[in-house]
Amino acid sequence: MGKHADRTTSTRRTTSTRRNAIRYGGAVAGAGLLAGCLGAGSGAPGSDGGSGGPDGTDGSDDAEAGGPAGSDGEGTDGDGSAGSYSVEMAPVGEVTLDTVPGDVMVYSLLYADMAVAFGHGDAVNSLGFDADAGGNTLDAYYAELDGVEFDREGIRQLNTGSGDGISVDRELLYELDSDLHLADPCLFASFEGWDEGDVAEVRDNVAPWFGNVFSRRNSEPPESCRDGYEYYGLWEIAERVAGVFREPERFEALSSVHDGLIETVQADLPPEGERPAVGTLLYMDGTYYPSRLDDPGFANAHVRPFGVVDAFGADDVTYETAYDHEQLLEVDPDVILHQYGVESYYDVAGVREELADHPVAGELSAIENDRFYPSGNPVQGPIMNLFQIEMTAKQLFPERFGEWPAYELGDGYPEIPESERLFDRGRVAEIVAGDSE
Repeated sequence: MGKHADRTTSTRRTTSTRRNAIRYGGAVAGAGLLAGCLGAGSGAPGSDGGSGGPDGTDGSDDAEAGGPAGSDGEGTDGDGSAGSYSVEMAPVGEVTLDTVPGDVMVYSLLYADMAVAFGHGDAVNSLGFDADAGGNTLDAYYAELDGVEFDREGIRQLNTGSGDGISVDRELLYELDSDLHLADPCLFASFEGWDEGDVAEVRDNVAPWFGNVFSRRNSEPPESCRDGYEYYGLWEIAERVAGVFREPERFEALSSVHDGLIETVQADLPPEGERPAVGTLLYMDGTYYPSRLDDPGFANAHVRPFGVVDAFGADDVTYETAYDHEQLLEVDPDVILHQYGVESYYDVAGVREELADHPVAGELSAIENDRFYPSGNPVQGPIMNLFQIEMTAKQLFPERFGEWPAYELGDGYPEIPESERLFDRGRVAEIVAGDSE
């Protein structure tokens, strides 16, 4: 990945620097972006460009929606070396490519995970935030898969803002000179200093956009993106990204592992009346920030399969809701899942100790019964999703799926006895390596 560190290109806007090998196709009717009428969003809390998550996106999971996956065009040869092909996803519509992109700008972690999953992790040249922060989470999971890794050397950080502001310098996108921007253009239109004209300019002068991130919790994109915007489940997005890299076999094989994992856990769930009430949240400086489990979107794709009771379901929980200790004790979930808990932004073991010593928080059932757990990253790709489903199964139903081992920040993904693993690590590693048979 070090090859990206010294890359320099012209930033003149009068001459197109878009690679000749990649052409832009038509748009989904009404999507607005390709017609140049994409409006700027606010970037405020409640939008996927807001400050709700450590990665600059807000929180929530996996809805069943979306149109057809990308399809091959004429002259495709299966290895990306020649022949145009097309992929399609809202909000950009159809994108026609002449070759598999070898340099890809990525903003959200789920797209980095998808690139790795489909054997093209070395194409990623950037991430929205500190590559180590998200990369550490990927490392924790990939360490369990022989030969799978995400090389972060030379990865550029796109966000240069601070506090609540998200700022990406357009000149950096010219400098990267990517073959494809694997990011939602509507998200970029919501960033500070960006508008629909800037998004179209980067598309025309550098490379196409291809991404959808407002499906994270099916939140509203910027106003002029709303007509024609579609929401997808995690694996629906993954299928379309696999089309970008011309890796349908890898997608089908990995999807089969996922389907088998879902069958495994759902076949052994207790009756609904015996399932715990679960709360997902973030804790910072004495304040809890809850999120709903029953909201649509891919952020909860690792929890939704278990059909548990949403502890916050009876409350009017929004993106801006905050609880103090007394308010959370009134809800008192049986199990608390702390987001971004695996090699990420929060030391959940330290949080648990802090709460156990607090006169009010120490009375929470999840603290008293040692059921306050580090949970997954809601901005999850397909490999992350497999591990996070396994992790959640053990945290919610240890008597059925095996105990979740003690975990502290820096430990990586805990060692799971082979007899208690819920999916085949070796098979996943083979798929990433290219053995899809």
